[in-house]
Amino acid sequence: MATTNLSHYDKATIPNAKSFRFGIVVSEWNPEITKNLQEGAVQTLLDCGALEENIYSWEVPGSFELVFGCKKMIQSHQVDAVIAIGNVIQGETRHFDFVCDGLTQGIVDLNLKYDVPVIFCVLTDITKQQSIDRSGGKLGNKGIECALAAVKMASLKNIDKTQKNIGY
Repeated sequence: MATTNLSHYDKATIPNAKSFRFGIVVSEWNPEITKNLQEGAVQTLLDCGALEENIYSWEVPGSFELVFGCKKMIQSHQVDAVIAIGNVIQGETRHFDFVCDGLTQGIVDLNLKYDVPVIFCVLTDITKQQSIDRSGGKLGNKGIECALAAVKMASLKNIDKTQKNIGY
């Protein structure tokens, strides 16, 4: 888990997002965390050139429901990338493990099934304070980092298929 603020970025190193369409699916659970992540993601997409009308946001009841929400976003909006935003805080039961495992595997499955990257922006912390620190607190905002990943992956998704790899 990052213990430093990784939310700073050099805009010159990020592809321009003007021509991309983004989906954001946000869990309603722990809204004081997820809304901050969403705000960071939206502001970063806009800062990277995305048009406001090309950012679609939906809410789902909890983090486990993010997988279905992301699938429906992909199927209905012709997006170039989707950001799944949620927060699961460990409690006294194994519920945390089941939700995190199912959600993680579900997002992996979406990335394998569809030609649309789904970005994992789900905080899975032990305490609420850790989530606060990572959603706009002293450790930055993971929503910013995930928006940058979405822009980069949308750019990768849209590379001309005839372009040859000249790097190594």
